[in-house]
Amino acid sequence: MATLQAHIQEAPPALGGVAGWRGLVADWSSDREAFQVSWGKAMMWFFLLSDTFIFGCFLTSYMTVRTATTVAWPNPSQVFALRIGGVDVPMILIAIMTFVLISSSGTMAMAVNFAYRRERRPAAALMLATAVLGACFVGMQAFEWSKLILEEGVRPWGNPMGAAQFGSSFFMITGFHGLHVSAGVIYLLVVATRVLRGRYEKSGNYQIVEIAGLYWHFVDLVWVFIFALFYLW
Repeated sequence: MATLQAHIQEAPPALGGVAGWRGLVADWSSDREAFQVSWGKAMMWFFLLSDTFIFGCFLTSYMTVRTATTVAWPNPSQVFALRIGGVDVPMILIAIMTFVLISSSGTMAMAVNFAYRRERRPAAALMLATAVLGACFVGMQAFEWSKLILEEGVRPWGNPMGAAQFGSSFFMITGFHGLHVSAGVIYLLVVATRVLRGRYEKSGNYQIVEIAGLYWHFVDLVWVFIFALFYLW
């Protein structure tokens, strides 16, 4: 009996009782790393995973609608052409938009590199450059929308060039992505300003730059799928 009581007293508190749960709650609420990943990075990965499901559903629905419709789908080379010098150049604006957004991934990657070397001025400058490129992308997308709405007569409920589902699919998918890019531009501007002011210099923890980079690279990756499925198909 005495041996049993001694064994119970020596049992680790984490295995039973209130003490174990209190210790678990204390660990998970004290902003400690879980599974060797910081909370900020882990939460960003969770957010990106949920966003992946949303974009996946949108793109899957788009492919389903396009393959199921019996009406001819508008030709992207004609719909997204720009008249330059009296000649219609197909997909020129989309190509520039894609180049700008992919280039912003490069500046963002360099910003993360400088941030971990604790060179805050180059890191902030490259983040600002990334935000400028993102703003240019949104501006070109706004121009594309205005051209389709005002000149081509495309609406979410129909268009004069073919299947009525084209307008709803286009505005929903590209609009949702453009909203992400706009939010990313604001996010980068805020973080870049804090980096430039030396907010993270005292702690030496510039991981927030990497977290912002994760979001931005995700936005760029999603655009690759939109570009392939919507503009090239």
